[in-house]
Amino acid sequence: MPVRNAPVPIIRLRRRVAKLITNLLSPAVLVAGILLSTAWHTAPSTQKAALWGLIAAAAASFLPITYIIRGVKRGQWSNHHVPERDRRSLPLLVCVGSTTAGTVLLAWADAPRQLLALIACMVAALAIATPITLALKWKISIHALVAAGVAVATVVLFHPVWLLPTAVIAAAVMWSRVEIRDHTVGQVIAGAVVGMFATGVLLPLWS
Repeated sequence: MPVRNAPVPIIRLRRRVAKLITNLLSPAVLVAGILLSTAWHTAPSTQKAALWGLIAAAAASFLPITYIIRGVKRGQWSNHHVPERDRRSLPLLVCVGSTTAGTVLLAWADAPRQLLALIACMVAALAIATPITLALKWKISIHALVAAGVAVATVVLFHPVWLLPTAVIAAAVMWSRVEIRDHTVGQVIAGAVVGMFATGVLLPLWS
């Protein structure tokens, strides 16, 4: 968390590190990574892995981030993290719609149950976070939601040995969002709780 009265060079270094973590471990990156990994892990062939992985990653990651980047170029929001709470409605709704469509398409393509369950959990998490952001006018952290959800999903779908490294990644993402002051501590904790709940409860039931 930000440290008051720290030397200016230290503050600048912390901000640079935080921005790097925020960008490298953005929701689009983590979502694409876990979906492609799950497709590869569960598919009976390379061709099926490529098909299912690309459908899932396109729906939940590539298409939404492309829409957001186009919006940045048009001046709709200041950057691809959409820090303006009152302008998050369209990006969130696009993410929900695209991810839902991807779930339906994967079911039609006879994707494995684990992959379907994973992307459905993402829809569920967004379905919780979107009204919190729009109706309650509170900027819950999507970065924290995704990082925590991916950590839980990795443990559930692969092996408990991944708990520590994925927890460290999630904690780093949460720290970075507070450090650069895009979110409060409460907002990143709330995001993490939603991500862990949607994935930790629903994924074992559906997969």
